Amino acid sequence: MKLQSFWHQLTAPAIGLAPMDGITDYPFRSITKKYGRPSVMFTEFTSVEGLGHGAKVLLDDFQFDELQRPIVAQIYGTTPLFFYQTALLLCALGFDGIDINMGCPAKSVQLGGAGAALIKTPELAKTIIRSVKRAVADWQQGFDLFANKEIDPEILLEVQNRHLQLPTTYQSRARFIPVSIKTRVGYETPVINDWIPTLLEEAPDLITIHGRTLRQGYANKANWELIAQAADLIHQTDTLVFGNGDVDSYQSAQEHQKLYQVDGVLIGRASFGDPFVFLPPTDESEKPSLAQIALEHAKLYENTYQHHPKYYFAPMRKHLGWYMRGFANAKQVRIELFQSKSPAEVESILRSFNLIE
Repeated sequence: MKLQSFWHQLTAPAIGLAPMDGITDYPFRSITKKYGRPSVMFTEFTSVEGLGHGAKVLLDDFQFDELQRPIVAQIYGTTPLFFYQTALLLCALGFDGIDINMGCPAKSVQLGGAGAALIKTPELAKTIIRSVKRAVADWQQGFDLFANKEIDPEILLEVQNRHLQLPTTYQSRARFIPVSIKTRVGYETPVINDWIPTLLEEAPDLITIHGRTLRQGYANKANWELIAQAADLIHQTDTLVFGNGDVDSYQSAQEHQKLYQVDGVLIGRASFGDPFVFLPPTDESEKPSLAQIALEHAKLYENTYQHHPKYYFAPMRKHLGWYMRGFANAKQVRIELFQSKSPAEVESILRSFNLIE
C-alpha cells in the first residue's frame, strides 16, 4: 500500500486551482488563495530544458509563500535528465508536490514533443515519470544536490538560499513529495484505455484528466464521460484522479466530483477575475468588491516584479479586464484599464468610475 500524500488529506469536495501558463503566477495565486481558498494550487508550467541549460530566470516561476500551501510545481519538457535535475531542485525548494505536464496543447510545446504530445510517445512519458520519482527518492535518501556539478551553479546557489529560508519541516529529507501528472483524454482521438494504463504502470500519486483531446484544444465541451472512464481505471490502483474542464462554480465542482466519481476537481478559466468561484454559496465571510481586489492584485503584481530587469505592467492588464464585470460601464472601464501602466493609474481609473472609495 502506497504511503498517503497531502492529496489524500484534502477535505471534500477537493477543488483546486488548475495550472495555467501566463496566469497562475505568484500574485494571481496569492489573490486566489486569500479570497477563494482553493484546496490546492499549481504554478505555471516551467521548462526543464530551460533550467537544464542554465536559465536562472525560470526560478521566478517557482516563487511562493507559506500561505499558498499546498502548492505543486508543474514542469514540462522531453529530456529525462533535465526532469531529474529539476525535480531535485523542486524538492529543495519545498514544494508539496511535483506535477508533470502531459496535456498542454500549445503548438510551441507539443511540436517539440512535450505536453500533450507525450501521449504519442508513451515510453518516453514513462521514462520521464521514473526520472522524477527517482529524483524524489534520491533527495529523501540524502543526495547532495548542492554539490552537483551538472546543474548551473547560479541556479544551485539561488535554490540553496531559498531552501535555507524554508520552515524546518520543509527542509526535512523525510518529507513525502508526491508526483502527479496532468494530461488529456487523447491526442487526436480519445485513447483512455491505452494511455491511462500506461501512466498507471509508473504508479503516480495522482492523475488529472482534462476532458478534451489535444486537437480540441479548449474548443467544444469537455467530455466528462471520458474522465469517468479514466477514473474507473485509476480507481483500480492506489492512484487518485482529478477531473478538469468547464467547471465554473463550487456547486458545479461538487456535482462533477460525485457524478463522475473523481477524487477532486480543478477549476481553470472560471477563476479569471473571480477568486470567489471556489467558495460555496453559503460562505458568509465578508467579501471586498472585485474592483478592490483588482487594485490589490495590481499592487501585488508590481511589488513582486518591479525589480525584475525586464519588468513591465502589460501582463497584468488582462486580469484587470477580467475583474470588470456586472456593472453598466464595465466596457469603458476595461478600455481605460487596458491602457494603464501602473497600480497608481489603475487606482485613478477605478476612482473616476466610483468603483472604489
